[in-house]
Amino acid sequence: MEKFIYFFESLSIWIGRAFGWCILILTLSVTYEVFVRYVLNAPTVWAFDMMVQMYGGLFLMAGAYALAQDAHVRGDVLYRLFPVKAQAWIDLILYIFFFFPGMLALVWFGYEIASDSWRYKEVSWNSPARIQIYFFKSLIPLAGGLLILQGISESMRCILCIRNGTWMKRHEDVRETEEDLIKQQEEEQRRKKALGKDD
Repeated sequence: MEKFIYFFESLSIWIGRAFGWCILILTLSVTYEVFVRYVLNAPTVWAFDMMVQMYGGLFLMAGAYALAQDAHVRGDVLYRLFPVKAQAWIDLILYIFFFFPGMLALVWFGYEIASDSWRYKEVSWNSPARIQIYFFKSLIPLAGGLLILQGISESMRCILCIRNGTWMKRHEDVRETEEDLIKQQEEEQRRKKALGKDD
């Protein structure tokens, strides 16, 4: 079970990192568009649509990554006060009754949207460039499928926690600067206590 969990967690992290490059493409395209629009007075017809697709792709494909990193927003005012096994039960119930039905709907209706888009070779109506968007719409059911795989992994993590009484360690990736600062402060406090005991 642990191998399965770590495999899909690694897959979600790899895909999230790959689509993270959309941020660089977005930054460069916005910079380019601002320059040609306001300095050269020659705006492009394609930049807006490309930026929308890059942002949309990043948003869709980073969902499984965020779930693998436990980075989704959680209303944990009371949740964090519960024992670990109770947290695992709550998570498991929420995955079964809310998460999986929602993700199955995303795959089902996303597939319908993508297949319709491919059938009539849909193009964007936002600009005169008429950029093709059926490739982009294919990401909708794909993102839902990846979220389902990661959701299965998270459900297995809950089952292991219910059995063992501890949460399984996650693959570490990028962390918030605040987390690093908190860890540094905790290490400094430990060192000070250790020095105080030695004296």
